[in-house]
Amino acid sequence: MKIAMVSEHASPLATVGGADAGGQNVHVAALSRALAARGHEVTVYTRREDPGQPDEVPFAPGVTVSHVPAGPAVTMAKDDLLPWIPDFSRWLAQRWHADPPDIAHSHFWMSGLATLAATRDTAVPMAHTFHALGMVKRRHQGQADTSPRERIETEALVARQADMVIATCADEVAELGRMRMPGNSVSIVPCGVDPDAFTPAGPKLDLGPGPILLAIGRAVPRKGVETTIRALRHVPEATLVIAGGSPDEPELARLARIAGMYGVADRVRFLGRVAREDVPTLMRSADLVVSVPWYEPFGIVPLEAMACGVPVVASAVGGHLDTVVPGRTGLLVPPRKAAVLGRALRGLLADPALLTSYGIAAAERARSRYTWDRVAARTLAVYTDVLTSRGRSSGLTRACPGTDAA
Repeated sequence: MKIAMVSEHASPLATVGGADAGGQNVHVAALSRALAARGHEVTVYTRREDPGQPDEVPFAPGVTVSHVPAGPAVTMAKDDLLPWIPDFSRWLAQRWHADPPDIAHSHFWMSGLATLAATRDTAVPMAHTFHALGMVKRRHQGQADTSPRERIETEALVARQADMVIATCADEVAELGRMRMPGNSVSIVPCGVDPDAFTPAGPKLDLGPGPILLAIGRAVPRKGVETTIRALRHVPEATLVIAGGSPDEPELARLARIAGMYGVADRVRFLGRVAREDVPTLMRSADLVVSVPWYEPFGIVPLEAMACGVPVVASAVGGHLDTVVPGRTGLLVPPRKAAVLGRALRGLLADPALLTSYGIAAAERARSRYTWDRVAARTLAVYTDVLTSRGRSSGLTRACPGTDAA
């Protein structure tokens, strides 16, 4: 099967950890690799951000990244890309008229808009993953939301007109229901984890004295690291290690000031941006991984920590509700409640046997349910349903015998 992955701002080639480079980049890269490993041909279409970028770049066996000329070839914030989406769409349509894929899978709302227009011109079937919904962002960020005003209306259009929407968690299905999205047009396929990289066995770092709490992710307020810093007052002796962001980012300076205000600056350590390949080692070095965003479309950090055998304390939002099993692999707490978080952390750290038990169960859950190969199989099952509804053959039997959608 020839699969077109459309990810307008989130390239699999990007360095993860920047303002607009995070879970979507990881998802597109890993899913593309896993689909190609099952015998399919994948092309990832992303916007050209540098005039020196070649038209196409081999990314992995069976996976090519195609740089689409849409707007100036410079790095732009994703919220500034909407005026260039028509150019992106026209380029896709021209490419697919000449060499159509069997199916297009768009990621994020602007990719959905571009793909919708291109597939309308070429009759290519379309699946879509939102990764985040504008109405959820608006609900939690209010006037701080920098999304284009057209976002929410456009997402509803994409949801209604795509052949299938692939939601990453049950909470997203509920949100789509509020958009009056028909339930039979939504399938749940979660994000995944690489079980060869994220594993309990492997090197660890000495991150300092006392129990180590790790918060890792992009340096943006909604990730809730402020809550963890405030909770540190209730967890004597613990050290909080914060990974992500660059030294010049305002959010890190703000977090440092908050640590000083609450008298815990001597127990907060900023690592800055960590290379993707070093993340498993960092996670294994922590006693607990803390991930307490205000909202989270899926949340790949808890899943990767679980795969490393590290218990997780996460906010009870989004995909965390699916991945973290309270009282078995970690704990769920309400977002933005520092005292509640502090009590949860203190209680867990006081019981080493429970921490060990949670870590073992967490690794087993991640490996048995969330490998990228399993995610790829479930994604292919959705593609097959879309193609069947269009009266087309997926060619799955020929391409990957033995494939199941478990």
